[in-house]
Amino acid sequence: MEREIEEAVTEILKNSDMNEMTEYKVRKMAGEKLALDLSSNPHHKKLVRAIVESFLQSKNAEAAEEAEEAEASKPQHEEEEEEEEEEEEEEEESRKSGVKEYDDDGDLIICRLSNRRRVTIQDFRGKTLVSIREYYEKDGKQLPSSKGISLTAEQWSSFSNAVPKIEEAIRKMESRLN
Repeated sequence: MEREIEEAVTEILKNSDMNEMTEYKVRKMAGEKLALDLSSNPHHKKLVRAIVESFLQSKNAEAAEEAEEAEASKPQHEEEEEEEEEEEEEEEESRKSGVKEYDDDGDLIICRLSNRRRVTIQDFRGKTLVSIREYYEKDGKQLPSSKGISLTAEQWSSFSNAVPKIEEAIRKMESRLN
């Protein structure tokens, strides 16, 4: 069964636009292809995540090998001139390639607001949630506390549309205080 899941996921990834594809979409498409619910079984979710990460790492390795081969064929003086450009390109490639950071629960970390607060994206019962939460450490692991909020995609959209109004209100309040 795991081999069938791996083959289905790999085929989907090979034929997908990696800028548009999400792990949830991959699970859903593979599940439809195999007539399985890959989102409800934690083992299947972890398996799909591992396959996706492995695929992305192999794509990164292939890109690095191609870059090395191209670099080896260049004259020495060209290499020195383009060193800074390459570093910038590598940073951009890692952003585009989907190299992402996940927490211990497998949730995608979007950003760290502080050492104890972060914004994550998670799949909970088939729904995508944006979670802004405080974390605590226990046995060397960062665990989410009850302090925070999880928003559905619709709630997040409403909130993000209100951000300009919030920023304007902050500016007005700060100007009154100064």
